[in-house]
Amino acid sequence: MRVTRACYGDISLYSPGPAGCRIDLSDNTNLWGFPPAAAREIGRADAETVTRYPQAYSSLLKDALSEYVGVPAAMVVTGCGSDDTLDSAIRAFAEPGELLAHPDPTFPMVPKFARMNGVVSVAVPLTSSYDVDVDAMLATGARIIYVCSPNNPTGTLVTRAAIETILAGAGAGNQVVIVDEAYAEYSGESVIDLVASSERLLVVRTMSKAFGLAGLRVGYAVGAPALVAEVEKSRGPYKVNALASLAAVAALGEGLEWVREHIALTIDHRARLTSEFQNRGLSPIPSAANFVLVPVRGAPSIARNMRERGIAVRCFEKLPQLSGALAESDGAALRFSIGPWELLCEALIAFDAARSECE
Repeated sequence: MRVTRACYGDISLYSPGPAGCRIDLSDNTNLWGFPPAAAREIGRADAETVTRYPQAYSSLLKDALSEYVGVPAAMVVTGCGSDDTLDSAIRAFAEPGELLAHPDPTFPMVPKFARMNGVVSVAVPLTSSYDVDVDAMLATGARIIYVCSPNNPTGTLVTRAAIETILAGAGAGNQVVIVDEAYAEYSGESVIDLVASSERLLVVRTMSKAFGLAGLRVGYAVGAPALVAEVEKSRGPYKVNALASLAAVAALGEGLEWVREHIALTIDHRARLTSEFQNRGLSPIPSAANFVLVPVRGAPSIARNMRERGIAVRCFEKLPQLSGALAESDGAALRFSIGPWELLCEALIAFDAARSECE
């Protein structure tokens, strides 16, 4: 007798990869740490903060986020990481059996969240220039259209024109558009301003990257009040724990100077790392995120060899936009998270040695 949902049959647990590397450049978290102001706020927490439930819907955090992004608090919904807001939004806006269209490749949890909610995901390959295929996205007739900008794992921006065209088509088709801006702080680009004129747009963000709070799991989304209210219903109460909320509010206040300083460092080091790969005859994909994706032959073997040397990077295989497009790629690539330059130097030394051994 079957006791589980049929759509869960072949869903596997998320695998972040092996742990225990001396230098981990595989998960795009903040390798500089997190704002001292947030650390101090956690240290000041009293027993009641831990023993009592947090605010049901994180009103203080919403206020801080609304000031940060420049919208009323009624246009903000929070969650346990951006994963939680994405999962809740899919559940809120699509009935089981309806479609969710997403670029390919993109954040791999999105099709999983779709399946977990009984929604059918439709992968639409990115164009050869790594932008979304607008016509193909709209042609799916999907109830939800998801785009990630900057995209993971390519690091490329979705053009504003593409998002505006999708929004126009979605309005005619009674669809919802979700734009995932997890890496927006590193790009200097955002479409949050479009929520003021669209009741179909939900912009999802996280405090796991630029703010360094990945371990505390703080995410949020911005949209029209009626839209975010539905996500809030779907997510339920108490999703952001009290310590995480205190740290996030501090990071958005006194901690912003630290955050902005390290965004600038990331952008500088991203350019330097990109140049290093170019000097090696490679063609890293121009990135607007806190990582660089480098197409390279033998990427899986190089990644394994680098791990043996104590350096973890993320390997991606069978990327259709890379196969045959670059002489130095066989459709696979390595993704390097950006951090302090001394860590990147060690990674480059390990990369060179691994590449030499794996040729």
